[in-house]
Amino acid sequence: MTSMTDNAIGICDLTVRYGRTLAVDQVSLSVAKGSVYALVGRNGAGKSSLVRCLLGEQKPEHGTSMLLGEDAWSHRAALMQRIGIVTEEADAPPEMKVSSIARFCSRLYDRWDQGSVETRLQTFGVPMSSRFGSLSKGQKKQVSLALALANSPELLVLDDPTLGLDVVARRSLFEEVIGDLADRGTTIFITTHDLSGVETFADRVGMMENGRLVLDEEVDALKSRFRRIRFATQPVAIDTAVLRTTVMRSWGAGAEAIVSNYDDLAFERMRSASNIGAAEVEAMSLEEIFIAISGGKS
Repeated sequence: MTSMTDNAIGICDLTVRYGRTLAVDQVSLSVAKGSVYALVGRNGAGKSSLVRCLLGEQKPEHGTSMLLGEDAWSHRAALMQRIGIVTEEADAPPEMKVSSIARFCSRLYDRWDQGSVETRLQTFGVPMSSRFGSLSKGQKKQVSLALALANSPELLVLDDPTLGLDVVARRSLFEEVIGDLADRGTTIFITTHDLSGVETFADRVGMMENGRLVLDEEVDALKSRFRRIRFATQPVAIDTAVLRTTVMRSWGAGAEAIVSNYDDLAFERMRSASNIGAAEVEAMSLEEIFIAISGGKS
């Protein structure tokens, strides 16, 4: 069995409270080295509190957070040399030029590749001479990403990185940057609302709801067991002992069901035994699956 120290990230029984509010409720998860883990959930689900504890910025009430085999709270300073971070809100002195911000950051890291910063920002179309305060929200995020990658991190933590990015910049981030890093074996932990963006390269996905981790599963396994089934007529009696129905609703003149443990053979046997007529079975995207899991709340 893989131990906590063998993973890039190991969170065990993490609990965070703010007064009487329970923000993170005994969450445990692990991220294997070289993999991509996507954490999703609605605003207020507890993602940000978990990330702060993960990065050693906040001490949890209970539980542990391990980064690259070290305790995140007690070894934070040394760990930051090996980790790249892009926060939800990019922040720097507004009058400071991008070139000055990069020069300042270069003094904080033992390994720094100034050429990679300049190349990425040129690709993003962000001049090094720009004042940080004059940049758009998306451009500020692109500056943060370029800086986060300048020390060739073993682990990249991205907190909702597509927030404020237009469609072109979002595609560039996922396909050219994160996809390339994943191919090279960099471990990536990302919180996001953009499920379509991470669907093609995330190895594992977790979902938080009201402070709890309600799902933690490999993406391929999750997508293989969820199906949308559309029946030409209604009512339709589905044997829930065979197929677990997450959603059942009318669809035109027929009915639509979403099942969470789909199996071809089981479905055909059930359809024959129940004399169910024509039916269309469709695979579902990650976004569609999570809407179904959350009860239809986007």
